[in-house]
Amino acid sequence: MMSQSTNPHHIPHAGTELYDVCRDEIVAEPAPASAEAAAPQAGVLRRLVHRFSVLGLIGLLLVAFWLVVAFIGPLVAPYKGGTLTSTEIFGRYSAAYPLGTDYLGRDMLSRILYGARYTVGLALAAAVLASVIGTFFGLLAAVSGRWVDEILSRLFDAIISIPSKVLALVVIAAFGSSIPMLTTVAALAYIPGAFRISRSLAVNLMGLEYVQVARARGEGIFYIARVEVLPNMIHPMLADFGLRFVFIVLLLSGLSFLGLGVQPPNADWGSLVRENIGGLSEGAPAVLMPAVAIATLTIGMNLLIDNLRRRGRSHGGA
Repeated sequence: MMSQSTNPHHIPHAGTELYDVCRDEIVAEPAPASAEAAAPQAGVLRRLVHRFSVLGLIGLLLVAFWLVVAFIGPLVAPYKGGTLTSTEIFGRYSAAYPLGTDYLGRDMLSRILYGARYTVGLALAAAVLASVIGTFFGLLAAVSGRWVDEILSRLFDAIISIPSKVLALVVIAAFGSSIPMLTTVAALAYIPGAFRISRSLAVNLMGLEYVQVARARGEGIFYIARVEVLPNMIHPMLADFGLRFVFIVLLLSGLSFLGLGVQPPNADWGSLVRENIGGLSEGAPAVLMPAVAIATLTIGMNLLIDNLRRRGRSHGGA
């Protein structure tokens, strides 16, 4: 047992422990208030750096930036999306118009901020629908009997045999283009892919020992799917969700470029490229900036997906 210092002016270092000679108790010196405030911040930064590589952090920042823009873009836009603000068409970069003007003299910065709602919002909604529905049926096929698995597998095989762009073109030509229809057709095109990935993961997990133990305990199929299987396939499914999101962004942008996506007066980034294609020979910002926005969103999501895949593999190897 240690004894206290006989020097009354002795001040122990922060974090040291003082032992009372009369009582076998530890008297811990309280840490300074500034250290207590800085500790949570340092912990958050340390966890963030541990979870993400440098490229993963760049991807996270890009994706987070465009998600925020999709929510608050119209609130911070300098002008309303369709307002004619200049007499100069395909205007260059300037202080008044940082991203130039389009083929009608509208501010491109405002158009891109307004268009983010459709490009990011529709793709996010469709990717969530595709992943949730595909994962549900994938789990159902894996934990159910052979006939349920066969019926679901053959149904989604038939759907996945149709190219996504062909399916979208046929459905939109038949029922017209609208926001709900674009979201539905984009989700429908990528549900089969999410089904196949989730079913493959779930079938592999169903053969593991802890799932067999749950079966021996008499647990139902929905309990096994929800408690034993689904939590162990989260990382791969998150990576697949990001991949679906990228594909849907490109699908919707392609449809808008063909004039079958978001219709005027609204516009997503694909529509902005199509509207201003006449300025391509001049290198006008009006045609370059929407393409850059699409590229940064998809590249950022790909970097984030790669980070999730590496993290999933490291956890699986552990």
